[in-house]
Amino acid sequence: MFALENEKLKIAVKKTGAELCKITSIKNDIDFMWNANPKVWGSYAPNLFPIIGALKDGSYHIENKTYKLPKHGLVRNNDKLIVHKQGENSLTFKLSYDEDSLKIYPFKFEFLITYKLIDNIITMTHTINNLDDTIMYFSLGGHPAFKCPVYNDEAYDDYFLEFEHTENSETHLINMRNGLISNKTKPIFNNSNILELRHDLFNEDALIFKDLKSKKVTLKSKSQGAILTVSYKDFPYLGIWAKLDGDYVCIEPWLGIADSENTNQNLKEKEGILTLMSQQTFKASYSIEIHNSHL
Repeated sequence: MFALENEKLKIAVKKTGAELCKITSIKNDIDFMWNANPKVWGSYAPNLFPIIGALKDGSYHIENKTYKLPKHGLVRNNDKLIVHKQGENSLTFKLSYDEDSLKIYPFKFEFLITYKLIDNIITMTHTINNLDDTIMYFSLGGHPAFKCPVYNDEAYDDYFLEFEHTENSETHLINMRNGLISNKTKPIFNNSNILELRHDLFNEDALIFKDLKSKKVTLKSKSQGAILTVSYKDFPYLGIWAKLDGDYVCIEPWLGIADSENTNQNLKEKEGILTLMSQQTFKASYSIEIHNSHL
């Protein structure tokens, strides 16, 4: 476990998967991250690369070859990440391609994630280096799970998400048998910027938004006010999710999306896929601000 600390916050990151697992107030010891209870959902904040969510049949095609990748890709739960750099207020992990990764993802890459703690804000910066002599295809995302409720005398439905702008987006429904995106949608917002949290909100799995105007969303308590804000200007897709019995909510910025039911499984044609030219670098960041009233 690796840590960063200042006068307001302490964060902890697991070496395995470079997974953020703690955000704790220095003054009052309040935890803001989900505790990864394995009986409910045993993760804290997986890093998603080079895919988001599920692939059809767990596989994809590129250059007339078929490869298999697990859900969310090859960084999650990976014990091969190394600590690349550590400073007073930042911590960088790196995963490089190897013979094993080339068998499931045929690109020579470097994946780096830097955690930076400044005042009451944690910034996650993803850096992708294409070390190959060909175009690289990938997706990228975060999956942080925040404790909800934060305080012991509250219930799950005492919380809501407040979006930066008024929204009318629909969620794109998931086929719960295979985890793929169906062609069905469901209204979520009606000219509103509020999403009330209820456990049954996730009866049909994650809420998946492709066209939100908002680039910030705040987790709020009806009695305690704004708890934290996730800002994701570099990420066009957003997922909101929790297990039905989980006292947490995931706010997931994505550059990419799970396969649709009608996909041809060609990675080059996958919805939301990013391209990176040979020897080039891609960067994208999102941040978590813990509001000072809870610190």
